[in-house]
Amino acid sequence: MLIERARGGFRRATDFLFPPGCPGCGRRMAMHGALCPSCWTALVFIERPYCEVLGVPFTHDPGPGFLSAQAIADPPVFGRLRSACLFEGAARRLVHDLKYRDRTELAPMMAGWMARAGWEVVEECDMLVPVPLHRWRLFSRRFNQAGDLARALEDETGKPMLANALRRRRRTVQQVCLDRAAREANMKGAFEVTSGGKAEIFGRNLLLVDDVYTTGATVSAATRALKRAGAARVDVLTFAMAIARHDTGIV
Repeated sequence: MLIERARGGFRRATDFLFPPGCPGCGRRMAMHGALCPSCWTALVFIERPYCEVLGVPFTHDPGPGFLSAQAIADPPVFGRLRSACLFEGAARRLVHDLKYRDRTELAPMMAGWMARAGWEVVEECDMLVPVPLHRWRLFSRRFNQAGDLARALEDETGKPMLANALRRRRRTVQQVCLDRAAREANMKGAFEVTSGGKAEIFGRNLLLVDDVYTTGATVSAATRALKRAGAARVDVLTFAMAIARHDTGIV
């Protein structure tokens, strides 16, 4: 009891010295890990109905099992994609703060939303595999945001994370300004499964974890490497999905 009282006093002291702030905008809050009303309402969570393969939301409910035109015309190499929210507004700020401002304390909150959005792919997977950074980029950034999200998902769901099963075999250029074709060319052959990871992933259902899904070039290249090494199935779970607003049907 004395220890709990001491901990409570320490928390109150730190909250007084360093008041909790909204992770989205920094506005002062009453507790840690909570968004302010403005940032919360600015988040666009992806809810059903959506494409059962790509997770892209529909404007109306076409019925169970319905696929988007993109999933039919150009089926992905992975099984299913699920994302928690659209990559805009508060979600964009959260990703950028995690990725570029070392706000690793955001990962548990973001992972909680990811677990909710992708509950079925989480439930059916054997292991979590974060999309890795190249060693030189990891050295300069000091951490891998996908790894932090996967680690938080491991804590949230109890699913084990394979941190070193997949690696980038070559350095790729930043994808921010590249179009779809350039992204695919940039990521071609960029990943490989490590010698120690082959036995761990063979015959397993894997869940590939990343921060943002854009064109799918990165997760597709990673999926191909995992499948070549014998993975039975690869699904994808990201925090956000970057798609044009008029394509989502959300108004």
